Parts: sequence; C-alpha cells; structure tokens
Amino acid sequence: MHDRTHSSKRLTGEIPPAFRSTGRDARIDVCRGIALWWIFLDHVPDNAASWLTLRNYGFCDAAEIFMFISGVTCALAYGRARQRDGWTGMVGRSLRRGWDIYAAFLLLVLACAVLVDVSGNDRLADESNMRVLFERPGATLAQAAILQFHPVNTDVLPVFVICHVLFAPLLWLLLRAPNATLGVSLSLYALVHVFGWRVAAWPGGVWFFNPLAWQFLVVLGAWYVIEGKTIRGWVTSRSALVVSAFVLAISLVLALGQHVKLPVPQALTDLLFPLDKSNLSPLRLLHFLAVAIVASWLVPADWRGLSTPMLRGARRCGENSLPIYGLGVLLALVSQLDLFDVANRLAMQIALSLVGVLLMTAVATLLSALGTGRKPAAGAVGREISVAATNRKAGVRAGSTASGREPTAVTAPSNLTPLMKI
Repeated sequence: MHDRTHSSKRLTGEIPPAFRSTGRDARIDVCRGIALWWIFLDHVPDNAASWLTLRNYGFCDAAEIFMFISGVTCALAYGRARQRDGWTGMVGRSLRRGWDIYAAFLLLVLACAVLVDVSGNDRLADESNMRVLFERPGATLAQAAILQFHPVNTDVLPVFVICHVLFAPLLWLLLRAPNATLGVSLSLYALVHVFGWRVAAWPGGVWFFNPLAWQFLVVLGAWYVIEGKTIRGWVTSRSALVVSAFVLAISLVLALGQHVKLPVPQALTDLLFPLDKSNLSPLRLLHFLAVAIVASWLVPADWRGLSTPMLRGARRCGENSLPIYGLGVLLALVSQLDLFDVANRLAMQIALSLVGVLLMTAVATLLSALGTGRKPAAGAVGREISVAATNRKAGVRAGSTASGREPTAVTAPSNLTPLMKI
C-alpha cells in the first residue's frame, strides 16, 4: 500500500498550504515597492536615473514584476478570505477592491487633468493624452468611466480593475483544475500573438496593456501560489539557475548593444527591438521568468537585508501600492513641467528622482502608520495569540512527553493576517 501522506500532489478540494499559512513573505512587498520606484523612474522622460532600473539590462521591466506579484497577492489574500468568510465573503471583498482601484483610476484622471490645466503647458497636454479631455470633457469623462480613456501612465489600473472583478471565478477554476486553467490562460496569450487580438480604446487606438495578453502573468502568479510546489523543486534546482543566468547574460548583451558598442550584429538588435510591451512579448516573458528564478536564489525569505532601512521603505511602498502608484504617476507628470527642464539637466534628473522616491517612501510610511493607528489592538492581539500558542505548544509537548504521544502543531487563526494590498 502507498502512504498518501507522502504524496506531493495536492488533492482536489484540499486547502493549498499557502492559504493555511498565517505568515507574510516580506519579499513580496519589497519587490512590489522596488517595482513602484522603478516605474516612477522610468516614467520620467530622459531620466538618467532610469539606468538604475531593470529595463536597460534585459527585455522586461518593472511592469512584469508588478503584474506577477499582483497574481500572487490576489491568490493569497482572496484564498485566505475564502477560507475565513466563504465564497460570498471572498466575492464581496474582490468586488470592493476592484471598486477601490476603479475609483482611484478616476481620481487619478481628474488629478492629472487639474495638474496639466494649472501648468498651462500645451506640450504636456499632448504628451499626457489629456488634450481631448479639455476639448471634449463630457465624452472623455464618460469614456474614462467605462475604462476606455486612459491618460499616459495610468494604463495599468483598468487592467487591475478587470483582474480583481474576475478573480473569484479564476480562483474557483484554479482550486479545481489549476493546470488546465493555466493552460487556457497560456493558450489565450498565444492566440493574441497569432491573431493580434486587442481591446479598443477611445478616442482611437487600443489598450496599451492588452488585458488578453497580460492576464497570463496574473494567472501564473496565482497558479504558483496554489500549485507551484509541483515545479518548485525544478525552480530551485541548480540547472534552472544556470539556464536562467544564461538567459540573463544573453539579454544583457543584446539590451546594452542598443546603447553601447558591443560585438552584437546590428541586424539582430534591429530584429528584436523594440520589443512588444503592449502584448507582453515572449522574450519579455522569458526574461522575467529568468529574473524571478535568479532572484529567488539570491534573496531567501530569511535574508537579513530585508530589514535594512532602504528595503523597509520599499516594503512600506509595496504595502500601500495603489496610492503610491498614483503618487508616482503625478510626480512623473510634475517632472515634465518647464520649471524643471529635466531633459537638459543631469543634476535636475537625479534630484527629482531622489526626491520622488523619498516622497513616495515617506507617504507610504505615513499611510502604514495611520493604518496601524486605526487598529491599535491588532498588535496586542497578535502578541497575545502568539504567547498563547507558545504556551499551548509547551503544554502539548509536556503532555505528550508524559503520555508518549507525538506533539500536535498549533497555528494562529488565519483571520489575523491582514489582507495584502494589491
């Protein structure tokens, strides 16, 4: 007979281990916070500080990180909500979060409009795609309300609205047929590239982040939480590390070949670049997967560097990702005002980049402090439960020693884990 307890395959209907865990991996929020910093730096035109970001050293950039982590956090947050509140509570939570992102998108559109109007800069109105709002305000606001009008750099928020609203049926499918669900998502991604499927935008063009393509990263992140243990052994293997390092080295040479003289055939770089970001080019996807594997090797969950002041700041930004993303969009817009003349002044580029990142970190820290202040008993409750669990474990061990039984593990209730902000 075979002992089923030693099988690594999750049974249908069984609760995924990640949903039972009450811990919170600091790397998730740190990576998301760093991605927010990089997105801001990349949004500032002609910014020398963007050489600190990922996009100049390979095929992908911070957008892939942001999307994948959103899938991870959605699966963790809504999966635990389902365990705690059932499907009805989980659906309500996902719809409320979708509404929050929708409202934030509309407020960001209005904030961008006010900023551009106050600046009186016609060039900025054109570059931010806001001129149509001033010429046809009624029609433009109506189209923004149905997610068809997107000012520059706000494009990702409508995609997140869709992901959160539809995450409940996605989670239902992932819990019952994870591999088949991932296969359908991958098939849709492939069909986008074969047939060129896009989603139309207003007043012309298409969604910059094609949701039919970028959905794959969200589904992949959620799938990895639920079923990733089936490939976790390969992901953490030395072979995967070697292959990923090779992919990163090749992409580094090809990416730098656009900017500096390297022994790279010009015909090759002309063929590869610019990569299709709107539809998530397969090369961008491959590069992101290589980055994720190498990062998981270099930064274990218990790495002490996660507690350094800089990464604590990144973690605060990651914990408050929605308002900090909006703040980054506005700061990038401010940097384009004639007052700063970023394009021709290196010192101004560096100063604005540094001030922007520090401001984002300060606001995120304030938001975290206010959130903690609204729940003054949360820390005390957590400590009391931790002490109670420790005492209970000690009592169980003592009892089991006397009776000869094995000790029973004790875990804190899952409803004490705060919902991850997405």
